Amino acid sequence: MAIRRPDLPLSGRRILVCRPEPEAQRLAQYLEGAGADVRVLPLLERIDIPENLAQRTLIQDLDLFRHVVAVSPHAARLLLARIDAWWPQFPTDLYWYGVGAGTAAVFEAAGLSPQVPREGFSSEHLLALPTLKSPSGERVLLAQGERGRELIHDTLKERGAAVSRLILYRRQPPALAAADVESQLVTFNPDAVVALSGETLNNLIALGENNDHNLKQRLLVVPVERVAQEARRCGFHNLCLPANLTDDAIAAGIASHLGRRDRKPSI
Repeated sequence: MAIRRPDLPLSGRRILVCRPEPEAQRLAQYLEGAGADVRVLPLLERIDIPENLAQRTLIQDLDLFRHVVAVSPHAARLLLARIDAWWPQFPTDLYWYGVGAGTAAVFEAAGLSPQVPREGFSSEHLLALPTLKSPSGERVLLAQGERGRELIHDTLKERGAAVSRLILYRRQPPALAAADVESQLVTFNPDAVVALSGETLNNLIALGENNDHNLKQRLLVVPVERVAQEARRCGFHNLCLPANLTDDAIAAGIASHLGRRDRKPSI
């Protein structure tokens, strides 16, 4: 049996991680290493789309693009696998981008040098990069899932770029047993809930409507201000926006917010 160390930053904290797999288990292990009691309840699952003619045509035309953007680590991994099947080496003179440090890290591990914003990790920060400021007449390949990252697509089109979507997967709510939901949301009684996308937040809210608990009083970890605004509109007011979406930044953000809550004087 593991011994809890009170000196760890999240010792005694109960944290519910609602990310898709495999990111959920990786984050859970990190948080456990920081002392937390962690449960995992993925509220999104990804279904990869088998290679089709539309995908294959875009990949075979990769050298005709100027910019390649992946919106998530999963999109980056699938994109690299598709490229590997058709290209013995990466075409030259391409700018590579990943939304978030984790996505950029997937490209870096493949030997690429993605463009990375100096500050921030959101779509807005990526769009502020100098190489994307004036892409008029240039082709952009946007590797993504269905129904995602409209801001990047729409903004680059407004700036005159020719944007092609490479749809690699779809997201859907998983089938959850009522007993599992009750166990994780009510019995476990989390101090903090990690929901790192707008879709995850929406699915969490939908679950909450059918369960008797005080979820909206818990600390909710969200990725960016855009999702935080939606959470506030839906009644969440105890929010944490980590400095970035690396595991250590998420853990540090949770520890800081819960620590401040504990230090509030009672009235």
